[in-house]
Amino acid sequence: MAPTATVEYSSNAPDPLPYPRLAKHHLLPSNTPDYLRLILTAKVYEILEETPLVHATNLSAKLGNQIYLKREDLQKVFSFKIRGAYNFMASLTEEERWKGVITCSAGNHAQGVAMSGERLGVPCTIVMPNGTPSIKVRNVARMGAKVVLHGSDFDAAKAECARLAKVHGLVFVPPYDDPLVIAGQGTVGLEILKQVPQADGLDGIFASIGGGGLVAGISEYVKRIGSPKTKMMGVETFDGDAMARSLEKGERVTLPDVGPFSDGTAVKIVGQEPFRICKDLLDGIVKVDNDEICAAIKDIFEETRSVTEPAGALALAGLKRYIASNGLMGANMRFVVVVSGANMNFDRLRFVAERAEIGEGREALLSVEIPEKPGSFIKLHSKIHPRAVTEFIYRYSSAHTAHVFMAFKLQTPDREREVKHVLEELNKDGMAGIDISDDEMAKSHGRYMIGGCQSVPHERLFRFEFPERPAALRKFLLETQSHNWNISLFHYRNHGADLGKVLAGLQIPSEDYAVFDDYLKTLGYTYKEETDNSVYKRYLSKAS
Repeated sequence: MAPTATVEYSSNAPDPLPYPRLAKHHLLPSNTPDYLRLILTAKVYEILEETPLVHATNLSAKLGNQIYLKREDLQKVFSFKIRGAYNFMASLTEEERWKGVITCSAGNHAQGVAMSGERLGVPCTIVMPNGTPSIKVRNVARMGAKVVLHGSDFDAAKAECARLAKVHGLVFVPPYDDPLVIAGQGTVGLEILKQVPQADGLDGIFASIGGGGLVAGISEYVKRIGSPKTKMMGVETFDGDAMARSLEKGERVTLPDVGPFSDGTAVKIVGQEPFRICKDLLDGIVKVDNDEICAAIKDIFEETRSVTEPAGALALAGLKRYIASNGLMGANMRFVVVVSGANMNFDRLRFVAERAEIGEGREALLSVEIPEKPGSFIKLHSKIHPRAVTEFIYRYSSAHTAHVFMAFKLQTPDREREVKHVLEELNKDGMAGIDISDDEMAKSHGRYMIGGCQSVPHERLFRFEFPERPAALRKFLLETQSHNWNISLFHYRNHGADLGKVLAGLQIPSEDYAVFDDYLKTLGYTYKEETDNSVYKRYLSKAS
């Protein structure tokens, strides 16, 4: 069989041969893969054992339903990705094994390929972008794989991967868009139905979606073998919802950008084969935000004392939203959540800890305007008491009014109702408050800069996302300097992701607006103007 060297996950074009690695007996009469046969004959158990399915006692009590965690974070590479990578590589011909394989990944797939190559004696080349965290490079290299660092971003690394595969005749190991990979991931579904008590009574299985291989594989098995009542649910982030958009449109959609926080599922376009499967078998998709993911990471830690990566906790975040949105608290239904990965970068933990309480709906952030006179602070605190205040920031603003930024823990699970009540109580006593719990600029930047209120002529405020690589900041500064625009405010904070978050104020005369708008386009960084943001106006800017 000729080596395959196509990086298929960057294109909408169908393969010229639909399933070149499958024998005829692996196909159904419809000429599509017989996934039940492929899953039952998958070779994954040559390298791994079944991962446990554990009853989450605390989560079950909190959510009023029976919750089970499928612990894929306990794999040797801390992720389910080893299943698909090994099943694919175990099917290689002797010639293909001798030449070796190649893939492009900076995360869990790379480790799955490297470990599979180590076990099978197959030389592996992993292409990663320059700037990939050293811990990921070391984890792959220690398994004997050759690491090639190339390019400033993932697209450049993918292009180099395709070039090397073609030049050297290496087989490309796809991360999700291949029947053998999907079947390997589908063994998760096989294990769930074997392990869960009274499988016929299982109400739903929740799994994360990146390229779609995991949820497609589980769906193929569960929908053939499981109970008709068992729903198969996928979970995506709001800023990484390629599958949801594709299913809505009826064809694969390429996202212009993908949020980097859940990097294990940060895929611009889902796989062609996973999309075909999900169109027919997936019962629904739940979308969640980063704060909800942080809360789910905390939930899993409290349940298991294990720290998952954001993508690893994505499915639980989706289940929690599903239960809350559908009024299922206390319904005593039975759900399985696939905990899909635990390759957490340590420097992300600070962000996770800060945002978990908000994501859980147990903390509120308020901006409050009170009279500048003795006794006002205690009066304000009395409206919050006995709730625990977690943050309180103030700086003198005028002789008449004080602006306070505060956070406190809530007493009830209904955040919206409780905060509304607090705001009404504040207004009764002449204190104007606003809920800023969902204001991203306030949570990422404003809370650390309260008090820097200045009158700056022609100031405009922007949030930028800079790629975390050398010269990114310098490019911004040089471009700004070349136009002679003054930087009047600058706040940078790294969250351990591929992008750094920057808040910048620039003095732009009105006659330069057209030139400045062109500059923003050529700069090439994701941005959002925050000049009209209420937190900025209240805490950082005085009308000039």
